[in-house]
Amino acid sequence: VFGIVQGSLYRELRERCARELVSMGFDGYAIGGLSVGEPEQSMFECIGWTAPLLPEDRPRYLMGVGAPRQIVKAVSLGIDMFDCDLPTRMARHGSAYVGRGDDIPVKAARYAKDLTPVDPGCPCYTCRNFTKAYVRHLLNVGEVLGIRLLTIHNLHYYLALMREIRDAIEAGRFAEVAEKYA
Repeated sequence: VFGIVQGSLYRELRERCARELVSMGFDGYAIGGLSVGEPEQSMFECIGWTAPLLPEDRPRYLMGVGAPRQIVKAVSLGIDMFDCDLPTRMARHGSAYVGRGDDIPVKAARYAKDLTPVDPGCPCYTCRNFTKAYVRHLLNVGEVLGIRLLTIHNLHYYLALMREIRDAIEAGRFAEVAEKYA
């Protein structure tokens, strides 16, 4: 059972909520009510106020966030867990995550004749078996397979990102990963 810290962008409300939830003793703690339209910097400020108030021996969960760079930044602020629909939402809109968290619009005309994988360095099923041009074609004719292939790729990207973060933390080199995604 997780207690959810709320309080909009008001530091005093978030701090009071966090203190009261911690006094109740939950299995974990979530930070909610962010990533709903506020500036990204304000979201990070709220996380920075809130995460240090939550017990280090319990999971700290950031609700509804985020983009790859946001996840890396949030980890640097003390967050352990995330949930987000971006991998599938971006796929539905014809985009794929590549590299350092950039997204490319595979559905765009410039990929019509691109016979390279969605992300040449990616070992996922989509990248091993299909080209940008083919996935683009599927998307543009309304074939749901295009969305599924990009979803497979984007979920693989996120799983690899989280593995990279975990491995870097264990090896004591998370700062390198944070710099890479800054």
